[in-house]
Amino acid sequence: MGLGAPLSRAPFWRGMAGFLRQRMWLFIAFAVGSVLYALPVPDGLTREGQIILIMVIVAVILFVTEPVPLPAVALMIIAGQVILLGKQSSDVARSLMSDSVLFIMGSLMLAVGIIKQKLDKRLAYLIVRVTGTGLFQVSMGITVVCGVLSSVIGGHTVAAMMLPVALTLITLTKEHTKKISGLAAVLLLSIAYGCAIGSIGTPSGGARNAIMIGYWEEFFFNADHPSTYKYLVSYLDWMKFAYPVFLLQLPFVTWILFTAFKPEHKTLRRAVAKLRKQIEAQGPIKGSDWAAIFIFLLILAGWITLSDVLGLGIVAILGSALFLIVGLVRWNDMNSGVNWGVVLIYAATISLGVEMKDSGAAEWLAVSFLDLLKPWHLDSGLPLWAAYTALTTLVANTMSAGAAVAVLGPVTLHTAELVGESPLALGYITAISTSFAYFTAAAQPAFAIIYASGYLRTRDFLKVGWRMGILSASVLLLAAKFYWPLLGV
Repeated sequence: MGLGAPLSRAPFWRGMAGFLRQRMWLFIAFAVGSVLYALPVPDGLTREGQIILIMVIVAVILFVTEPVPLPAVALMIIAGQVILLGKQSSDVARSLMSDSVLFIMGSLMLAVGIIKQKLDKRLAYLIVRVTGTGLFQVSMGITVVCGVLSSVIGGHTVAAMMLPVALTLITLTKEHTKKISGLAAVLLLSIAYGCAIGSIGTPSGGARNAIMIGYWEEFFFNADHPSTYKYLVSYLDWMKFAYPVFLLQLPFVTWILFTAFKPEHKTLRRAVAKLRKQIEAQGPIKGSDWAAIFIFLLILAGWITLSDVLGLGIVAILGSALFLIVGLVRWNDMNSGVNWGVVLIYAATISLGVEMKDSGAAEWLAVSFLDLLKPWHLDSGLPLWAAYTALTTLVANTMSAGAAVAVLGPVTLHTAELVGESPLALGYITAISTSFAYFTAAAQPAFAIIYASGYLRTRDFLKVGWRMGILSASVLLLAAKFYWPLLGV
């Protein structure tokens, strides 16, 4: 009996040790925050700004290491503004629900309604009917379709829609041969990088775009003098700047994939023949499919024509309501299909970004970053754009693109004001550069979805990513230098 008590406590201590190991980075982040909190306030920075920057640093550590669910980090950001900054809880609550957040929430709800229609095999067959059965042409066709779709409904949605398309072609080819690793990599990464480059095309392509539009309004709109507001960016305005950057990258994606991998087959003729039989067995497109397509086109038209009046978020919310009213999706499906934690994360990080502006922390960071660039003569013009492209790409590869814009956006806009650069140009560069998170399977939601197929290795993304990074950065900087001035920037 004397030995029973220590033995009975052993599972408790093992469980406690396991808990501490799992939460190690949480304690490290809090320790870093505590040390920084005790330090004197740096010159030129307010105490409130210091606390905001400490919250950002702690949040970044937790975003990168993920010792706790990311929505828990968002909840801590919200609570921290009240406890550490002394903000009124009602004021913090109001800062969480901007049009950008409504837009993100509505887009995620729309994604559920679109995926519910299961048009994947028909889309696969439509692609190969247009491109033919050659692998190079099919890969390019998939990239184009993914790019165009992800520019309006978000890369993670398109990846979820298109993964069955690629898997259908891969599976039907696999029946005839065992070696398909190169072929599978080309088809699957056509989806991944098509989604990545396409997501910059319109405001609805990614949360990062909506966040930057919100920052332009937050920073430069004066309700007392609305006629002086110069940075009202509509859906079409964004497309004028960003869509050519997306289109210029399209021809190179498949070429890069064929350079990085050596596909075992040059044609998908047998797979396409089998796919055609499956499509014929399904019968014609149903009325509900046409209804979903019509509503989606209606929402797109609303974004283009009504976003100045209603806001992007309200149009997205109305579109989601239409899917529910018509009966194309049930609320239970939408409720379970939407990652509400993502909405919470974006709301909290946007709120934190606004506090960075109001506290002066963003301006202090901008000045500090410029001081680092000045000795290298990188503090204006094209060198500054390149520096921000590199910085944003680095940050976006360590956290979500939306979070990267939420953190860097205020710094970017203050930098533009300090050096006399266009806040539009530097803002677009920051938002677009976050799509260059190409290097790991976890860098983008679309990449994680594709990686989950089991056909890819983690090093496959790095193998393609560095090539894509050089291409995308070059196209962006060339557009900023030679094309955007034609638009008046």
